[in-house]
Amino acid sequence: MSKDPKRFLHYLEAERKASLLYRALAETVTGDRADALIELADIEDAHAGHWLEKLSEYGVDIPAAPTELDPADQRLVNTARASGLHSVLGTLEQNEGADAGMYDEEPEALDSMPDDEREHAEVFRSMIRGTAIPTITSRAASAPRGGEPWHRVDRSGSVRAAVFGVSDGLVSNTALVMGFAGASLNGSLDNSTVLFAGLAGLLAGSFSMAAGEYVSVASQRDLFRREIEMEAIELRDKPEEEAKELELIYRAKGLDQALAKSVSDKIMSDPKTALDTLAREELGLDPDQLGSPVKVAVSSFIAFAIGASVAVLPYTFLEGSAAFFTAIAAAIIALCVVGGVVGRLSGRGIVFSATRQLAWGVGAATITYVVGSLIGVSTG
Repeated sequence: MSKDPKRFLHYLEAERKASLLYRALAETVTGDRADALIELADIEDAHAGHWLEKLSEYGVDIPAAPTELDPADQRLVNTARASGLHSVLGTLEQNEGADAGMYDEEPEALDSMPDDEREHAEVFRSMIRGTAIPTITSRAASAPRGGEPWHRVDRSGSVRAAVFGVSDGLVSNTALVMGFAGASLNGSLDNSTVLFAGLAGLLAGSFSMAAGEYVSVASQRDLFRREIEMEAIELRDKPEEEAKELELIYRAKGLDQALAKSVSDKIMSDPKTALDTLAREELGLDPDQLGSPVKVAVSSFIAFAIGASVAVLPYTFLEGSAAFFTAIAAAIIALCVVGGVVGRLSGRGIVFSATRQLAWGVGAATITYVVGSLIGVSTG
């Protein structure tokens, strides 16, 4: 790397031009894409500000900032205005990919700048794919897939279904039982009616939860399979384009052009490996872990039934006020436990999550109890 501080002029010019281009392109779209382009421009301005400080520090004359796009960038903007932003996304991605390693060997660059430049290319790839546009601070797209013990990845969805199944069953059936209990304590209903209502809510909720989760995961699985099939078709019909896209992905991850091309060529030599890699790198999918509808449905059913049984069990052994207050105590304990588990898994905090779960559960149960009491009085 040259020690001549005038090299910063090249960086400054590139950052200023990019900012001007992205702001002009942002005027051609609305919504998330416009916001993303403005965000990119702001980051380019921040980078430019860093080089302005460096140039001033070394006593290098600073040129005036450009007020107009250069001819090549102006053509891109004109094309975007005439044909839509999608018509220039490929060019923008290639340009960002080519510049992704610009600061890798620059000792005067900020630590965040190399990652920022690589993520710019990822933003345009997301726009091309039509997927969610990542924020610049996100490292999810390039993070290793597993390995560290603190990554609690649930690819099949069964753990998520179990946790939310218990929570839903506990809150909804406790509220249902409390509603009937409110009417029962006023003398309009007997103990068996409350028990029957609780069991009916348990079974209905469990089957409903299982069916909903099965359909949801099965539909998602079908969609993912379709995405992979479309990728296979593109790999068959446009292998050169897919190889170039894979090369750009690896360049955005930090490999130099020669190594990225070598890795891409090696992967593309085996169609099965190429499809698997493109599914993971381009689509963000693991072909071996698309989720199991049956496993999720079973987890949901069992979990909902466990949660829903908490407020029902006291009415199978006790009657009247004894059953009522035992059900309340059991529900409070269960709400705190479930909330704490959710907080532990999510990292949000055991006390916070337990308190939140308890507040919602008690709120729902109180409302239905009051409604049940009013109905019991009016019909008693």
